Amino acid sequence: MIKTDNFIAVLLGLVLLPIMVLAANAAPMNEPPDLEPLVLSGELPPMAERLPKQPLIVDFKADEKSIGRYGGSLQMLLGKSKDIRMMTVYGYARLVGFDHSFALKPDILESFEVEEGRIFTLRLREGHKWSDGYPFTSEDFRYYWDDVANDKELTGKGVPRVLLSNGKPPKFEVLDELTVRYSWDDPNPAFTLGLAGPSPAYIYKPAHYMKQFHKNYVDQVKLEKMVKDGEYRNWAAMHIRKGRQYRQENPDLPTLQPWRNMTEGPSKRFVFQRNPYYHRVDPTGQQLPYIDEVVLLMGSTDIVPTKAGSGESDLQARYLRFDNYTFLKQGEKDQNYRVLLWRSGVASQISLYPNLNVKDPEWRRVFQDVRFRRALSLGLNRHELNEQLFFGLAREGGDTVLSKSPLYQERFEKHWTQHDVPQANKLLDEMGLDKRDDNGTRLLPNGEPMEIIVESAGESTEQTDALELIRYHWSDLGIRVFTRTLQRDIHRRRFLTGETMMTISKGMNIGLATPDSNPEELAPVSSAQPNWPVWGQYTETAGKAGEPPSLPAAKRLLDLYFLWRKSTNTPERVAIWSEMLEIYSEEIFSIGIAREAIQPVVVNRKLRNLPETGIYSWSPSAFFGIYRPDTFWFEE
Repeated sequence: MIKTDNFIAVLLGLVLLPIMVLAANAAPMNEPPDLEPLVLSGELPPMAERLPKQPLIVDFKADEKSIGRYGGSLQMLLGKSKDIRMMTVYGYARLVGFDHSFALKPDILESFEVEEGRIFTLRLREGHKWSDGYPFTSEDFRYYWDDVANDKELTGKGVPRVLLSNGKPPKFEVLDELTVRYSWDDPNPAFTLGLAGPSPAYIYKPAHYMKQFHKNYVDQVKLEKMVKDGEYRNWAAMHIRKGRQYRQENPDLPTLQPWRNMTEGPSKRFVFQRNPYYHRVDPTGQQLPYIDEVVLLMGSTDIVPTKAGSGESDLQARYLRFDNYTFLKQGEKDQNYRVLLWRSGVASQISLYPNLNVKDPEWRRVFQDVRFRRALSLGLNRHELNEQLFFGLAREGGDTVLSKSPLYQERFEKHWTQHDVPQANKLLDEMGLDKRDDNGTRLLPNGEPMEIIVESAGESTEQTDALELIRYHWSDLGIRVFTRTLQRDIHRRRFLTGETMMTISKGMNIGLATPDSNPEELAPVSSAQPNWPVWGQYTETAGKAGEPPSLPAAKRLLDLYFLWRKSTNTPERVAIWSEMLEIYSEEIFSIGIAREAIQPVVVNRKLRNLPETGIYSWSPSAFFGIYRPDTFWFEE
């Protein structure tokens, strides 16, 4: 017979055991210490009320991360004030985003469904809020679509390209408070990629905040007064300035990023504090980010390596080059940082882009002859460039996908990249460029000397040093090289107007491409492409400006690009990518030099959860973005 006390104890145990087990497994709701006073005062609701009903739980095991602790201020060095956009790149909160293996996964969204490659249904997280605590709902998508994207005063160029399929916009539907749908007649594989990019397509805006600056929601007299008081050109200019989400200039603008800007510009010091309504948590239920604030210090880009070597940055890769490595390594012990060696994710660390649309008719004919582009490539001694610039640690080859890409084939990087001066000279002679002046310089058909001016944005001594060697290499072909440095904006205008003959810059951002990546860099689709800007402008403006491609290979690349835009399955996309890579590398539309170069990353010794080896690339990794800086933390 069981005693009463024992029976009650056993009974209570049976009743309470499930509760105790649940409690043991439940996520602890520990408030970040910097938010505790606000919660205690009632100014901020507790964490359980700030998080979405289903927050995104970051998979620490897959990313090889450790559970962190709250606190700390992370300091970084940047250039001009507009570089605060890097906080959006690094923070990498997206509707959908790439994970560590470059697969697309829901992030801000709870889920997304794709039907026939053309119908996209986006589901938001219940209870998700903007950084000011206001609900994030389908109204924010409706506002963008109805009142921004389709308002000609705000978007003079029309609906963004990512929202077009075969030149047509989608049918937009609000299904309920948390669900929206975009439907096209034709597939639009670029849509989700545009949402996941380092500079994402924003198809939503904080409607509750932005309506106060929109003509459809504000009395005209009041609106005109705001425009006048703020010294804006008109209401549209005010709305655009107040609502920039990528470049977080406006501290009052609500955000969904892990940190929010607290500093009114212009300033030399921008402070980004944690977003108390951020949607991600770690596996124990702690709300991210771990780090309280990020401080961006603006200054001259030339002195960033020196400042980083003096311990003035907790995390720095921007504006650092491989030739800074020895200097940075010397400061490791005294300045309490480590220098990690990552690999660059661009297709080529240095590339040359002959302008096929150059204004001079003689040079245009020469540049458009594939034999000339091949001769220039064969005339480069890539081994010497690698040894001199990268101590032999880079990989020599053309401007194409890297070995870590599933689309990689060795021949793509080897096409016309061997150092073969006799073969290069033979190709030039075959073109009829066999006459030379008394100095040994080849002559154009009109008798003028073959002198190429290579222009750059002047942001890399690496490129300057490369040009010194390239000048020497091409002199063996009877071609003289001169250089000119220009501001980036001026430089872009010049190659569009045909004044620029050749550009030196980074290679394409397709280094880590997958079949689902957009192959737009391989085809003339944009006026910002230095190798065929006028052809790209024609595509970009749907024939309203520029000229259609005249070379059969360029036409084929454009046709393949549009086929990719209509594709609905992976095998199709693999075939399209393979043909595009084959054509691009055979035709030498850009001249790659060195690949997979070393990128120094300076890291505070106490900073945790940053991988020892990584890929530093704009796309698709958003530099630090896919490594989730919201999970970085400082050890005591």
